[in-house]
Amino acid sequence: MITTDPIGDWTWEATSDDPSVQPSRAVEVAAAVWNVLARVGIATPVAEVSVTVRSVGDMRDIRFEETGLPLEEEPLAPHTALSRAASQVDSLQGDFVVAVRMCCPGVWSVPGARHRAEQLFTIQADVWKRSLVAVTLETYSDAWLTMDTRGREQIATYGENAPRLALALKEVSELFGCAPTPGDENRYATPTETGFEDIRIAGPAYIDAWGTFEIPARSRRLRSSLPASEDEYSETTENPVYYFTVQDDTGQILGYVWAAQADNAAGFEPRTAAGERAFAAGRACVMQLREAHRLGLPALDALSWLAQQPIQGGIGHIPEREPRSSPSLDSLEELSGSW
Repeated sequence: MITTDPIGDWTWEATSDDPSVQPSRAVEVAAAVWNVLARVGIATPVAEVSVTVRSVGDMRDIRFEETGLPLEEEPLAPHTALSRAASQVDSLQGDFVVAVRMCCPGVWSVPGARHRAEQLFTIQADVWKRSLVAVTLETYSDAWLTMDTRGREQIATYGENAPRLALALKEVSELFGCAPTPGDENRYATPTETGFEDIRIAGPAYIDAWGTFEIPARSRRLRSSLPASEDEYSETTENPVYYFTVQDDTGQILGYVWAAQADNAAGFEPRTAAGERAFAAGRACVMQLREAHRLGLPALDALSWLAQQPIQGGIGHIPEREPRSSPSLDSLEELSGSW
């Protein structure tokens, strides 16, 4: 399953008394960690990078900020987006905190198939006053666990993926010359220096952590930037549902717009692995469902009506002529998060 909050994280820290350390060291370190992930086969191009510089004395004082920068093949070669950003960072005078964050696509395996997530990892690299370099690696997949986040054993999946994560953590540790500090135990798992504890030994903290926490978190993220409205269908149902896939121009599924078969419920389930585009498509679909509600359409009629409309903003399209069926909303939610 793919989550919107991290499954686990690891942090490395290194100090230096060398005054020649440049603030752009944060960019170099983040790129080096990404190269490790790519080399062991769990990160794929192209990462998206943000660079922020804040005053040490007032973290609200942002001296430089760039977002959406691509991680190019040679990220600090002349004339690349990151090299230009690094030069601007190094030209600043004073004591700063330089933060570099990379959203990293990556791949994981299940027996017989490989899947890609647009945010499998994030890399956060910080340089404090040219003396402290810290890197945190976060992962958003349960492919490294002996049990998935719904409480089911997945030994074959674990066997295909956990060794690659362990190798990546080992190589990043060699890069820094120290072992990582694993993050705290969380609702999903307990990180260790080499990956995660075997959940089967103590049992999971929650039988269905993904359903308990991820589904509400996705809903909040989906709706956080939408205006409040009374024109809403119910977001929940205990009945079977019909649904259409929402796809981009390449055929990648961004999510599923659905309506209940027997009550006035409808909504959108983002395919988490598709990243932010899934939520953008979902917001557009929710706004159109609100329009259908204003028109007085029952939920099933709204689903058919929406399938005949272009999705607002050109964010995806519905290719099917007839909806598919799912025995429950829970089953559709699981489909949206499983690959």
